[in-house]
Amino acid sequence: MIVLALDTAGVDCAAAVYDSGSDSVMGEVTETIGRGHAEHLMHVVDGALAEAGVALSAIERVVVTVGPGSFTGIRIGVAAARGFALSLNVPAVGITTLEVMAATARAQNPGKSVLAAIDAKREEIYLQSFGADGNPLDEARAVTIDEARAIAGAFDGIVTGTAVARLSDAPPAERPDAFPIAIVARLGAGKPAGEKPKPLYLRGPDARPQAGYAVARQ
Repeated sequence: MIVLALDTAGVDCAAAVYDSGSDSVMGEVTETIGRGHAEHLMHVVDGALAEAGVALSAIERVVVTVGPGSFTGIRIGVAAARGFALSLNVPAVGITTLEVMAATARAQNPGKSVLAAIDAKREEIYLQSFGADGNPLDEARAVTIDEARAIAGAFDGIVTGTAVARLSDAPPAERPDAFPIAIVARLGAGKPAGEKPKPLYLRGPDARPQAGYAVARQ
């Protein structure tokens, strides 16, 4: 199965073409852009397809990161994935950034359970734990920093993600938010197709209506 994987959930804009039959990445492009995923994504996809030497019509499944992460980036990636899937008449599946971070850490520490922790700002942490086999042990959720520290302190396994430095004395990784787009592709290739991907928002957007601008009901 030829898979197109997309990631726009963070500062990276990435795409990969993956062959699940040979477990090989045929082509991939990752650009660290911060913002502007909408302007870069199609160029990145074209680059991955060109490197793989395949046409878009060869894609048999689309995979996309659904968050938690950048509200705008997630919406762009999910919309693109659903659009590709609709036009190609192929399934699309969503993978959470917590799943990807946990899988990345598990690849480096085989046989270990993993607690994925993302710094959600506003004194909150996004958390989810996974067993050594990769299966989730609980639901993704937002907790306070104190709650996250208590959970991380009692966790028997690896703690990974952008919140590590806030939860322990361990030095932060150079790019704690980075993960290979290839892992997104592999996870998505093995995930059962079902409901269309949709953004995973563990709390509401930061934007709030300005006072005095509410429209009265008629």
